Amino acid sequence: MKVTPTAIPDVLLIEPKVFGDARGFFFESFNRQAFRDATGLDLDFVQDNHSRSGRGVLRGLHYQIEQPQGKLVRVVRGAVFDVAVDIRKGSATFGRWVGVMLSEENQQQMWVPPGLAHGFLVVSESADVLYKTTDYYAPAHERCIRWDDETLAIQWPLNGSKPQVSSKDADAQSFHAAMSLQET
Repeated sequence: MKVTPTAIPDVLLIEPKVFGDARGFFFESFNRQAFRDATGLDLDFVQDNHSRSGRGVLRGLHYQIEQPQGKLVRVVRGAVFDVAVDIRKGSATFGRWVGVMLSEENQQQMWVPPGLAHGFLVVSESADVLYKTTDYYAPAHERCIRWDDETLAIQWPLNGSKPQVSSKDADAQSFHAAMSLQET
């Protein structure tokens, strides 16, 4: 596997070794030892999640104030623009974001460490997103930052259209408001 740090060095783009021929392809989507050897991270994943969304659906930017989740994200059908935002106060990259295109064609994965907010926009007709998490979903501790926050200025590939968001995401706080409520 090939591991490439992003502009937020703890966020990693992971490219698995894919074996393909006329019949199709095979790859290990996760191998704990290979992941540890390639990244230096020895993680215990405790939950696998699967979401399906249509074109233009934007989910995020989600995080948990307690039980922060690290996420290993991949797309098995379709394509998404996947985004991580560093909300770790004291981090050299606090307030910065990275976005990568994850798709069934490129078969890449993104490692989003605990302490970052995460979201994605579906850019194909529909997309199935799978992600492993390092802690359990804790709805009482889940928070959300506005996807269109002016301070973050995320360059979502919307092509002039407005995304479909949940009511929870539509009511999300600004980056500054969310960070002022977060303990240092």
